[in-house]
This record gives sequence, structure tokens and C-alpha cells, in this order.
Amino acid sequence: MNDVTQLTAEDKALLDQFLAENRLFLGPDPDIMRNHSIAPRTAEENEILKQGLDPHQTHHIRGLINAALSEAFQMVNQMGAAPGAKWGDLVTGIYTNSGDLAMIAPHGIIAFAACCFYPIKFIIKNWMTDPTVGVKDGDGFIHNDARYGGIHNTDQSMMMPLYYKGELVCWLSSTIHEGENGACEPGGMPAAAESKYDEGIKMSPFKVVENFQLKRDLVTFLQNSVRDPKLQLEDMKVKLHAVMRLRDRIIAILDQYGKEAVMGTLRSHLEDVETEMRRRIREMPDGTTRVTQFMDSSLRENCLQKINLAITVKGDRLIMDFRGTAPQFMNRSVNTNIASFKAALCTGLLQNIWPDLPHTMAVLSPIEIITDRNSIIDAEGEMPQAMSLMPLFKGCVVWTIPMNKFNYSLPHKYSAVIASQYDQAATFIYGGLTQHGDVTGNFCGDINGNGQGARSHADGEHSVSPVFGFMCDSGEHEINEEDTPIIRLGAQRLAKDRVGWGKYRGGMGYEQIATMRGSGMWGFMTGCEGSKFPSAQGLFGGYSCPSYQLCKIKDINIFEILRENPEAVEEFDIVKLMNERPIDGGKYTSQDMGMTFELCNEGEIYMICQGSGGGYGDVLERDPELVMKDLAEDLISHDNARDIYKVVYDENTLIVDAAATAELRAEYRRQRIARGRPFDEFCKDWVTAEPPQNLPYFGSWNDNSKIYAQNPAINMKVVMDADQMQGVFMPNPKDLRIAELEAQLEACRSAQGS
Repeated sequence: MNDVTQLTAEDKALLDQFLAENRLFLGPDPDIMRNHSIAPRTAEENEILKQGLDPHQTHHIRGLINAALSEAFQMVNQMGAAPGAKWGDLVTGIYTNSGDLAMIAPHGIIAFAACCFYPIKFIIKNWMTDPTVGVKDGDGFIHNDARYGGIHNTDQSMMMPLYYKGELVCWLSSTIHEGENGACEPGGMPAAAESKYDEGIKMSPFKVVENFQLKRDLVTFLQNSVRDPKLQLEDMKVKLHAVMRLRDRIIAILDQYGKEAVMGTLRSHLEDVETEMRRRIREMPDGTTRVTQFMDSSLRENCLQKINLAITVKGDRLIMDFRGTAPQFMNRSVNTNIASFKAALCTGLLQNIWPDLPHTMAVLSPIEIITDRNSIIDAEGEMPQAMSLMPLFKGCVVWTIPMNKFNYSLPHKYSAVIASQYDQAATFIYGGLTQHGDVTGNFCGDINGNGQGARSHADGEHSVSPVFGFMCDSGEHEINEEDTPIIRLGAQRLAKDRVGWGKYRGGMGYEQIATMRGSGMWGFMTGCEGSKFPSAQGLFGGYSCPSYQLCKIKDINIFEILRENPEAVEEFDIVKLMNERPIDGGKYTSQDMGMTFELCNEGEIYMICQGSGGGYGDVLERDPELVMKDLAEDLISHDNARDIYKVVYDENTLIVDAAATAELRAEYRRQRIARGRPFDEFCKDWVTAEPPQNLPYFGSWNDNSKIYAQNPAINMKVVMDADQMQGVFMPNPKDLRIAELEAQLEACRSAQGS
């Protein structure tokens, strides 16, 4: 009986039943998690669509569903306790009865719903027929573990089946970025996480609602698992009642138009979008375009992590090939799984390439996505993913450069040709004891203000939206200051000169200057990269954005200083504070924008900056009057106007000398030509066979089948076959610092002869 192939049909059925009933662990299902295409029609859907739908009625039903999703969204937005709920970091969605995402609310975060079909399909596959769980009318399921589908563990989803006259018609969901989740650092996004067990509660999809009521035993368990039990309870209630309101609205539509009309509308909505995607792909010229991005930090140390992409179009096929991307880290939190990464791709497509398409995961259904397993965008196993936002943000903008090269020549364009948006959501994550005596941890709403990339016809918009969702607000700081000890010394002031230059410049980001008052235990962390390597690329000659750093003034109390001398600080401007250092006795430091949790004493100052989008086109082609407009609005300095744009003008009147400007630019073009070298000659000096030995580098170099993992801090250099990629273990930065200091101490002892 050792050979399974020799079993009788009866014995095999018995064996299959035994294995199904005695599985050790229902982990993330690869068959679900690696499939981003819409499922085939069910027999019922096929019969409905074969009989045909009234297109006018279908359009009307879509509008009613859209209105219902919007109403449920507004309920959560108005009643949610999480800061993210107040500022639009949430979404509501509706799914077919087989779990495919059909429609998303016309507000909020696309990716939250674009991930949620994975846990719904897990529920359908595992709990529908399980006698200990089951799925029935009035049940609700909760979930937050990104490994089962999601962005990261700070996002919690409530999912509910909708039964109509005893038949499962669709699924409904509501998701909020809750923030605090009991992780090793407060706020829910621990940069210090070295394993998935540091990430806080990890909820695989489980039933938390029966008969439309929360199960108090499970609610208590979840409250006991986080630092902010009030937040956990309130938002579970809010999500549940928003889904119940959505359910009421969908039932009213079912009563009016019938089950077949609603199910047919949901299915046809998906298929229509996929058909339109294939038509648009066919419009593009055949060929391949490429882009290379780099993450420059693991949030614990500087290191270049390559994200490699080649987009190939051939007929109605579009292939995204990410092979050559950096390997996953075994003990750093900046990994993400492939399902989450695809949700980011969905966001980027709908935000930057074809924003007119309906918001549904069907936009990715016809696209082929190729990755290396165990890469940083396709992490597997025990890899921590608490700060998966780092590669996910790259996924949101990775389309921009290669797709705009395809779309540039098309006679009909569905959106502007645009450079990359700034792809790091710079904000303060916080935690501790509030001035009201409550324990909390979360993030600030100014995360939602990244600079837009420059367009082919106009400058980018300033701080227009987060890279992960174009339907969010940047929040009100007054609300945050009422609830927490955070005081804003400078907020949402455009960051002068920190811009992606070009014929059209990128939209600018804003400065954030914060301190704390009224708490005996409070701290900040940040979760950004891009302090060494620019995050937003320019297009067609436009400059990338600058790099940005975290600056601090420690060992002071700004409130006492201002009480004694209100004029001690002329203005809270990062550049002036760091260059002029007006506060005596302060310890001025700058560092990379990735900072693990750090305690802040009252009155100490922390400063970061949202970044600019990339520029578009040659800086020498910028209209001099647009340069004068930027000067008049104090967006750029005179030094940069002259040095970068080569404009001759009067500083006092801002009147341009057109003839002198034309001659200056012509001379600079001649200098460019003189500096130029033939491409092959340039490559001889520039291109090397391997990464420089002193460079901490991860990813392919000039052959995507070979992956480098190179960390000079520990003399590590490994070259792996891409199809056998392994995770990389990074040393603790504190251990490296201790070893460095011990070596210095030993050298001093040797020099003294002791």
C-alpha cells in the first residue's frame, strides 16, 4: 500500500478525506495567492450572460452599487477611530459569489480591496464546508495577515457573505488602515521587526461575527493583543455596521431588479474591463521597455536593493518581467509577498496609466507577471513583511517610465504622459502615553501628500496624494494634536528647491517639523528610504527628485526656549534650522529617513520632508516665465534658477532678458556636446563586470540569472542562481557598532602597550 497509484477509487477517496480532515495547518494557499486573474464563469453566471443583459439596466445597477459603496465608505470615514479612517485610508468593496473583486468605492485605497479577494477565496475554499466553521447569512470574517492577502498587518478587513433567498450572491468588505496592532514597535509598522513574530497580531481569515453580532470573546482576545483596545473595538464595530449598511442597499437592489440582474452586472463588469484591457494593450506598439529602481535602505542600514522590470508588449499580451530583483531579507521587514505586490501594481496602473478604467482587479487579469521566487517582491516562508510598503511603493510607480514610453506615440491617450510620483510616504509613526493618559500608537495623516510627477504639458501638482491612493486627504493636524502630545512646529510648507527639475518640474512635497509636549513617555519612528538614492525618476530628460534626510535637534526643550525668548527661532524651516543652528546647546544631527522607534523628550525637534515628483523634459526648454513664476511663489532659489535653468533676469523685477537667456542656453548646449562621448567609449569606462566591492548591493548586475548579495560590512559576497535564490541574513547594526568600538579600544590599548 506504499504506492498511492495502486489504491482503489474507494481507498483513494478515503485517503483524500483523511488528509483533508487532518491537515496540520491551513497556511496561505499558493493556488490562491499566486493567481491574480478573474475566475472562470460559474455555471449560473454563464447561463445569466447567455440569456443577455439589458445594457441600460446594467448601467443603472452599477450606479446604484457604486452609490451604496460610497455610502458605506462615508460611514467608516465619519465614524472610524483610526487616524487612517479620518483621512481616507480605507475602502469598501463588492465581490462575486466566487470571490472576484467586482467594484470598489469611488474613494479610498484601491489596493486594500484589490488584496481582499484573496482571504475571501480562502474562506470559500476552506470554511464553507468545514463543519466547525461554516459560512451562513449573518456571518462576518476578520483578517489582517498580508500573507493571506493584504498590504500589511496594520490593515484590518471585515468580510461578509450576502445571501438572498438562501443563495450566496456576493461578498462585501470594509478595510481600514488601523495602525496599532501589537507589534514590537508601536504604530503597527515596525522597522525593527526581524521575524514575522515581531509584527503583532496575524489574523488569518476567521469568523468574528455571527447573527450580525461581534463575538465578544474574540473581540476581547484582539483587544488584549494591541496597545489601543478602544481603537480595536470601535473600528470593528464601524466596519461591521458599514458592511451591514452596504448589505441593506444591495438587498434593496436585488429586490428591485432580481438576483440574475445583479449577478450578471458584477460578472459583466469584470469581463468588460478585461476585454478593454486587452484592446488597449493591442493599441500599443510591440516591443520591450525597461526600468530599474533601487531601494537604498532596509530601514536598519543603507544598502541598494534592485527592483528590475522589463515590460514586453506583443499583440494583446503584456508581460511584466521582474527577474533580477533583490533577494528577500530573512531578518528585515522590507519584504513583500507577490499577492501584495500585485495589488500595488493594480494601484499604479489605475492611478498613473489608465485612471479612467473601473477600479477592479480585472485590470491585471490579462497581464502576465514573472518574478524570481524568494525575491524581495516575492518573499516566502518566515520572512518579516511589516514594512512591505517599501517595495510596494515602488510597485505603485514602476509602470510610469516604461508604459509612458509605449503610450507616448499613441494618437489617443487615456491620461497625461507623466514622470514618476514621489514614492515614499514620509510621515511620523508614533507611540506612547498620551496627554490624556491613554496608551496608543499610530501614524500621522501627512503621509498622504506626495508630489506628483511632471506632465508632458504641465508641472506636477504639489503634494497631490499618496503614492498608494489618489482619493485620500492629508488630514487635519489639529485633530492629531487633540488626541496625542504631538505639536506641529511646521506643517505642510512646500519644501523650497527640493524639486525634480525639467521642462516641467515635479510637484513639490512639504516639510513636517514635530515635537512632543505633555507626556512622560512618547516616541517617534519613520519608515522611508530615498536618503541616498532618488526615489522619483524623471522622464525624457527630466531630473529625478533629490534625496531627503531625517533631521533632529535633541537635548533641548523648544517650549522653554520660546517662553524665554519668542524670537529665538525666526522661522521653522529645515534648511535654516540645520544650517544656521539658532538654538544654543542643541544637538543637531541628520540621518537616513528610516528610523526605528526612538523616545522623544519634551521639546525635542524631529524634521522630515515629503518629496517631489520627477521632472519632465530638458531643463533648458523650460519657459523662462515659468521659472519667474516659481521664484515669485518662493518655490525655488535664485541660485538654482540661474544654475539649472540658465535664465538671465533681474532679481528685483523678475523681468527676463530673453536674448541673453537664449544665448546662455545655446552656449550651455555647446558645452554639453563638447563633454559628450560615443556610447561604446563611455561604457568601457563606466560599466564594470561586477558591483564595486565597497557597495552593499543586492540584485542582478548585468545578467538577470545571477543574483548578488554583497555586504562589505561583514565581508559577504554571494552570487546565486536566480532560480535557487535564498534569503539574506543581515547583522544587527548595534553588533557592528560594538565590534567597531571594541576594535578601536583594542587599537588604543595596543598603542599604549597595555
